Amino acid sequence: MIVRDRPSGLRLFVTMRGSVLSQIWKSLLVTMVLAVAVTFTHGALLHHKIILTTIPFTLMGLPLAIFLGFRNSSAYDRYWEGRKLWGDLVLRSRNFARQCNSLIGPGTPGPDEAADARRRMIYRAIAFAHALRHHLRGSDGAADLERLLARAEWTGAVNASNPPNFLMERMGEDLRRCLEQGRIDSVLMASLDGTLCAMVAAAAACERIRNTPIPFSYTLLLHRTAYLYCFLLPFGLVDAIGYMTPVVVTIVAYTFFGLDALGDEIEEPFGTSANDLPLEAICRGIEISLRESLGEPDLPLPCRPVNYQLR
Repeated sequence: MIVRDRPSGLRLFVTMRGSVLSQIWKSLLVTMVLAVAVTFTHGALLHHKIILTTIPFTLMGLPLAIFLGFRNSSAYDRYWEGRKLWGDLVLRSRNFARQCNSLIGPGTPGPDEAADARRRMIYRAIAFAHALRHHLRGSDGAADLERLLARAEWTGAVNASNPPNFLMERMGEDLRRCLEQGRIDSVLMASLDGTLCAMVAAAAACERIRNTPIPFSYTLLLHRTAYLYCFLLPFGLVDAIGYMTPVVVTIVAYTFFGLDALGDEIEEPFGTSANDLPLEAICRGIEISLRESLGEPDLPLPCRPVNYQLR
C-alpha cells in the first residue's frame, strides 16, 4: 500500500511509485504511435480514407466510462471489505489475548502450566495472522511460523493444506484441555470460543474474496471495448483537431487503460503489488500487541514504508 502525502505541482505528473503507468505504458505507446501515424496520413489506410465522425465515440464513451467506473467500484468494494476483515482480525486477536490473560486461571496443574498455556495460545494467535497472510498470498510462511510454534505443531502447520485452519483446530484442543483441567469456567470458555469463531469467520471471508474474482467475461468485455475505442479514436478526431490528435488520444487512452489496470490490481487486495493491502504491517502490529500483553520487553519494531510502500 502506498503511504505518502498527495504530491502537488509538477511532482503530481512525474510521480511513478504507485502509478499504473508501469503496467500500461506499452499499450499507451502503441496507441500514441498509431495516433501519430493516423495524423501523418490524415486518416488514410492503404490510400483509402477512413471516414469516422466523433458521434460514435460520443455514444460509446459515456457508457464505457460508466461501466469502467462501476467495475472499479466493485473492485474497491472487495479491497475495502478485505481491509475491514483484517481490521476485525486485529480487534479479535487483541480481545483473545486479553481473555486468555484474564480468564484462564491456574487450575489443577498449577500456575506455571497455566502461564505456559496462555503463552502458547497467544503465540498461536500471532502465528494464525502470519499463516493467513501467507495463505492468501500463496507464499511460504515456514520461517514466520517456526519462531512462534512448537516443533511438532510447526511441522503440522507447514504440511497442512490450510495452515490457519490447522492452527485453529489446535487452539480448540487447548481450550478443551483448559476446561478439563479447571483453568476456565464453561461459561467463560464460550466467550473465548466466540472470539475464535470470529477469527475463523474473518479468515474464511478473506478466502472467499481471494477465490472468487469478478466474472472474467465482464472484465474481458470492458477490456476489449476500451482498447478498441482508443485504437479507433484517432480516425474520429483527426479531421476535427488535426495535429493535436496524438495528444488527446494519449490522454483518453491513459484514462481508460489506467482505470482498467487499476480495477485489475485492487480486485485482488491480498497480493504484494504497490496498491495492495499492507498485510505484513498488519501482522506485525498484531504481533506487537499480543506479545506486549504477555509483558515481553523485546518487541519487534512496527513496519515502516520503504520507498513510500508499506507491505
